[in-house]
Amino acid sequence: MHEGHRARMRARYMQNGLDNFAPHEILEMLLFFCIPQKNVNPLSHELIAAFGSLHGVLEATPTQLKQIKGIGENAAVLLSMIPAVFRRYQSSLSAEKPIIKNRKDAQTYCRSLFIGLKTEHFYLITLDSLMRVTGKPLIATGSLTEVPAYPRVVLEAALSHNAHSVILCHNHPSGTLAPSENDLLQTERLSQVFQSMEISLLDHFIVTPDGILSLKEDPVA
Repeated sequence: MHEGHRARMRARYMQNGLDNFAPHEILEMLLFFCIPQKNVNPLSHELIAAFGSLHGVLEATPTQLKQIKGIGENAAVLLSMIPAVFRRYQSSLSAEKPIIKNRKDAQTYCRSLFIGLKTEHFYLITLDSLMRVTGKPLIATGSLTEVPAYPRVVLEAALSHNAHSVILCHNHPSGTLAPSENDLLQTERLSQVFQSMEISLLDHFIVTPDGILSLKEDPVA
């Protein structure tokens, strides 16, 4: 019976993709590859209940996943890899020097850098005179609530990529979009540093799992 169920699920995917799959069914499809000969439907429902959502399951650590009865090391590794694989996928797409035409393009590009990350990361996106992305160096990583971005390190990264202009972006894993006082001070300090080197600071974005804020567009949100 379970083998027939798996075959039907695979046939649905092959015909229509995942668009019409419920969250627990997507988890079922993933678990098929690491838990053979077992009905994983109840386990998929249990995972959703434990972590609140599909993205909650996929963003859980292997240790957290293995606390669910029935999830072994293979399943924990597979599920927790999905966000990291998607980041690498986005990075591979970005290797072709995408063009940032407007703020929406910049926001989309920035959001792709933080998928599944649970601590703060600070990126510098460098662009040439044609607004093509020439690099996205990771400047620093921090705790759940803060990340240092030292002006010297940021400037060296910009110069090493021959930046004509730059975009700053960092994430708030807590979900709070409001900039901290340190975010505002860092932005002002780095703006002055770039200005002294005739490099344009186009924007500084704060990214959360559910939104994105432009400090240039709305610095006191």
